[in-house]
Amino acid sequence: MFRFYIVITALFIASSAWAQDVMKDTSPLSNDKVNIVHKKFGIAMHGTPKYDENDTHIDYANPEAPKGGHITHAAIGTFDTLNPYSIRGKAAQGLNLVYDRLMARVWDEPFTMYPLIAQSYEMPEDRSEITFHLNPKARFHDGTRITADDVLFSFQTLKTEGRPNMRSVYRLVATAEKTGNNGVRFVFKDGYDEETALIIAMMPVLSKDWWAGRTFDATTLDIPNLNGPYTVESFDTGRSITYKRVEDYWAKDLLPNVGHYNFDRVTYDYYRDDTIAFEAFKAGETDIRRETDIAKWAGAYDFPALGSGEVIKEAIPHQRPEKAKGLIFNTRRAPFNDPKIREALSLLFDFDWANKNLFYGEYKRIKSFYPNSELAATGHPNDLELSILEPYREEIPAAVFGPAFEPANASSQQELRTNMRRASALLKESGWSVIDGKQMKDGQPLAFEILLSAPEDEKLALHFKRSLDKLGINVNIRVLDAAAYRGRMNNYDFDMTLYYWLSSLSPGTEQILYYGCQAANEPARWNFPGICNPAIDAIAAAVAQTKSRESLVAHIRALDRILMWERYMIPLYYSGSDYFSYKNNVKHPENTPIYGAVLETWWMDQEGE
Repeated sequence: MFRFYIVITALFIASSAWAQDVMKDTSPLSNDKVNIVHKKFGIAMHGTPKYDENDTHIDYANPEAPKGGHITHAAIGTFDTLNPYSIRGKAAQGLNLVYDRLMARVWDEPFTMYPLIAQSYEMPEDRSEITFHLNPKARFHDGTRITADDVLFSFQTLKTEGRPNMRSVYRLVATAEKTGNNGVRFVFKDGYDEETALIIAMMPVLSKDWWAGRTFDATTLDIPNLNGPYTVESFDTGRSITYKRVEDYWAKDLLPNVGHYNFDRVTYDYYRDDTIAFEAFKAGETDIRRETDIAKWAGAYDFPALGSGEVIKEAIPHQRPEKAKGLIFNTRRAPFNDPKIREALSLLFDFDWANKNLFYGEYKRIKSFYPNSELAATGHPNDLELSILEPYREEIPAAVFGPAFEPANASSQQELRTNMRRASALLKESGWSVIDGKQMKDGQPLAFEILLSAPEDEKLALHFKRSLDKLGINVNIRVLDAAAYRGRMNNYDFDMTLYYWLSSLSPGTEQILYYGCQAANEPARWNFPGICNPAIDAIAAAVAQTKSRESLVAHIRALDRILMWERYMIPLYYSGSDYFSYKNNVKHPENTPIYGAVLETWWMDQEGE
């Protein structure tokens, strides 16, 4: 499961954090499993959750954070629905604030869930099913109790009418039924994996009574009966939406919520584009801005409020994987089905010049498909990585068994010349020769197209084109609108493109969709290069079945080594930080979790206003 857009992805495995009373199970898990079970607290992807029932708050949250204030964000575009789980329409920003899930995720562990609507769970060792016991205090905003019927309604509705990522996982459930005292049991079909139960734990819970007689798979501007820390206070369709903190929110004192949701009101004002949104921030019309344009960050934050200290500018480091962004080869097509050609072109990309002249020296070079994280391969493979790689020694480059991939340096003229000579030699080894200033083979020139989705990427592509011109390689650059670009990508109709993959700190089943043989031949998957390698298939498929964090990391690092040495992309850049600017009365905790800043833990200094 993943977020692409990213999506951001979330995948989980179960582990007990604590055991409550040992109890007789009146609805046994199955006839061949023991019917003495423990109610459990937290669910971790691997190992033991960090927190238990004795902890009062998450380490990165400030339990003394004051409540109050009204924070305004900018959103781009428009909205026409208050239902974020239907594929219809454009949902308003911030709706994550009004829906609670069975269990809540935290951001200082790779993947762990803690009690929310479900106060405990039971699960056998093979993770073939999971039973949630609902908190009897759980309530919708109208005061009615959240019941097992609401959970089952949510499951059935999202399974048939929800977003595609929900449907694909929920269809792995063979049976869903009420059990015991306000419990819900999910039993999985063949094909489930180590993360299935935890994805079910992420399920949002809808009000069965409110949705009765309404069409779920349609846009709606009726405010549902909600259950989160905020409710929708008001909105102007497509222009603005304001959420109000629920004073008597039933779950405000639970572990995942203490020190969270501190603003009394949260507003999203919509702007036509980011340029206008930035001007609104400079004028003080919004309170916080997350910057994604490094050029703006480096050169446009010189307005008076920043100079006077009314606005703070801060780069906040994180430890999550960044986008694996690169110039991606389509190996389904010649000449990029030739590894030597891919290596030659990689040698001709001058990252140092691009970083200095296009990105203000703010970026680092990508060396991994999991940059900025512990998942990235480094140094030589350890013993566990070697045990994973060894069965495929004859099918993968020998370099995989040596030091981790490093892009060629290009920080000096001497290194640039060395890279160009090596690239020229590789082209010659593949049968290309320069005739009248052009690389030719069998009477055909070496020429291809770089497909782009954003005009701002054109400068980088032009920089690369200039290097290729020197060796007689002809490149055409084409920028398409979003719809046309997506159509071409869905059908893998490109030579080279500038795009990315994104993984979480706990990768899972999405890895086989990114890099597996089957996905290479199915439209609208994410195997853009057309990767089809038995070693990659086997290792990617094994990721979601790993039983420990150590094994997961070793599998991903082994996979990373192969992917990088096969040169499916020319790796580009990442930052390792999130860029924020905000008014000086907006505060955040000192601790930043591994996934980065969590805005739900920020607050407003009323005295400083």
